Parts: sequence; structure tokens; C-alpha cells
Amino acid sequence: MSASKSFDLSEVTKPVNVARGLPNAHYIDDGVFEEEREAVLFNNWAGVGFAKDVPEKGDAMPVDFIGMPLLILRDQDGDVRVYQNTCRHRGMILVSEKSNIRGTIRCPYHSWCYGLDGALRSTPHAGGPGVNIHEDIKRNELGLIEISSHVYMGVVFANVSGKAAPFEEAHADLLRRWKDFDQPMLHSGDDSSFKLDVNCNWKLAVENYCESYHLPWVHPGLNSYSRLEDHYHLEERHKYSGQGTLVYRQIQGENEQVFPDFENLADKWDEGGEYVAVYPNVLLGVQRDHTYAILLEPKSKEQTVEHVEIFYANETAVGDGFSDLREKNAVLWKGVFLEDVFVVEGMQKGRHGIFFDGGKFAPVMDSPTHMFHEWLANQINMGRQVAAE
Repeated sequence: MSASKSFDLSEVTKPVNVARGLPNAHYIDDGVFEEEREAVLFNNWAGVGFAKDVPEKGDAMPVDFIGMPLLILRDQDGDVRVYQNTCRHRGMILVSEKSNIRGTIRCPYHSWCYGLDGALRSTPHAGGPGVNIHEDIKRNELGLIEISSHVYMGVVFANVSGKAAPFEEAHADLLRRWKDFDQPMLHSGDDSSFKLDVNCNWKLAVENYCESYHLPWVHPGLNSYSRLEDHYHLEERHKYSGQGTLVYRQIQGENEQVFPDFENLADKWDEGGEYVAVYPNVLLGVQRDHTYAILLEPKSKEQTVEHVEIFYANETAVGDGFSDLREKNAVLWKGVFLEDVFVVEGMQKGRHGIFFDGGKFAPVMDSPTHMFHEWLANQINMGRQVAAE
């Protein structure tokens, strides 16, 4: 085991009242970043994109997921699928920009062609000029490598290694908890989409999102009506953690206009909202009239892009009559998330303090964040066990 993989995590997995946070290396070390790429992000259901980016059959969206070339597309049945974006012939990238590929994925190098189902359809001149077949090129064995995928709350989740349990099983608890939101969610386009480039390790964005402890000081506007005491913890060990509020207040436009609600919601959502970190890298929020998803894209050990998409309940909400209110809503959420930037970037800088020991958790207030640390440490330990066998 290399030095970068030898950091002891036993203090991280202890109960929250005596635990330490992750060592500095998990935020600033290249070797640990690579280790987490495999053990945490590839071995679990990580967010890699959004289904709204491939709305029509044949739409394809290339994604670079921490160096792994992926292709998100919508097939002829209207289902979203994820493939390794690599030709089986000589390893050429198949699709380099978002497009509609009209039923055929054609390699730009030697023109090998694949169907939207991933099957290898043609291999021109593979047997010599004018001969498109060869006995040693078995097309039924050379289809695109499909990556296990699942769409939830508008997010395309992928399990690159294929080792995780099915999404419905792995996240059964959250699916049950939010069963009221198992219904169509609509996206209106650019006015409900933005991203933030943040100079921090992706985990710090998760850690900050999990807890409400920082609200009075970092989000004074939000805290003015959704106070610290109005929040509660959401904790499903080894699955997800986050927070909820008992006093969600709908945003209003001119003449007290509000967004239409999702259908058949339980009474708890009249004034309730919940905000969950779905491990490893997706942050979700649900309210009676809109939801949002934040996909954390790790660009490097100290750089993250936060992709934010907001979704609404029906065609009316995404129509022209609500354009001003949608813009106001996006500005509101962007403002809230921008308030967190100095915190996560400040913690990133703090992780270069050589005497920082992972930090002390406040047991009552920090337990959702500790739960994420514990889960991540367990993923790494399991990865190390497999590597040692």
C-alpha cells in the first residue's frame, strides 16, 4: 500500500461524540483523491448528469466523470442509458459534443457504428477494402460497454464498477420517505439552471449541506424565518443524511402568485421541506411546489463544479406565465448557495494546516455530517480490503 493510502480512519468511524473528521489528506492529497475515485465514486451510485439534457430519442450527452468518458443518451424506447464513450475498435471517443445522433453512434476514426442499444451494427472495410465483415470480429461480442444507470429526481445516477446493489434497493429508504414526489418533474430550461465553480474538495460541499448548524451565521436571511430551531436531522446510516425544515414558505411573485403544487402531497409538505445528501455526490431538496438537484462534479482534489437544476410540478409552472417567478426563484437559490462558497473554500484552505486533526464534531448539531464521514471511511476501508485480497 502506498503512503497516500495508509491514512488510518479508525477515529472517523467512532461514535460522533468521540470521532474525528477525515484527515487532511482526504482533501489535499492526489493519491487519496484517486483512491476515493474508485472506492467511493465508482463503486456507488454517483450522479453523472441530468435526464433533461437528453429529452428526445437519439439525444446524446458526453460526460467526463473524473476522467472516465461516459455517454448519456436516450434510446429508441425513450429510456436514458449510459455507456462508456469509447469505441471497441481502437478506443476512440465516440461523441465529443452534445447532439442528436439520429439512431447511429458512428466512430469518427474508422466509422464503426453502434445502435442506441449499444450493439455494434457495422464495421466498414474491416475484412479489407469493400469487405465489411471478418470471422474474427464478432459483432455480438463488441457492443458498447453499458454502465448501470438509474434516473431519480431528474438526476442520472451511474454505478461505474457495477458492484453496487440495484438503485431501488440501495436507496429504498429514501424512495419510501419521498414517495409523494414519485411523479413527473418538469424543467423549464436556462432560467432553472446554473452552476458554481468552487475551489474546494467535493466532500466539503456535502458536509456543509448536511447540517443546519451554520444557518444563523452564513444564511441570516434564510434564518430570519427558517430558524435553527425549526430544523431537524435526516439520518439513514450508510445511505444518506441531511436536514428538514418545519416552516417552508413558498416564494411569491406579483399579486401573490405562487407555483402550483405537486399532486396528492401529504399534509407534512404544506410547510415542510427536506434537504438530503444522497451519498456520494448528489444534493437534493424537495418542497411542495418545486424540487432541486445539485450534482457535485469533482474536477480535482481542490476544485468542484456544482451543477444546479430546479424542477416544477406541471406544464403551467414551466410556462410563460411563471417565467418571472422562476427567475426570482433561481436567483433566490443561487444567492443561498453562493453564501456557502466562502465557507467551503475556507475549509479547503484550512485543510492545509498541518496540525489540523480532522476536527471535533458537535455531537448534537454535526451528526448528519459525521454520518457522511463514517460512510465514506467505510467505503474506503472496504476498497482497501478488496485490494489486499
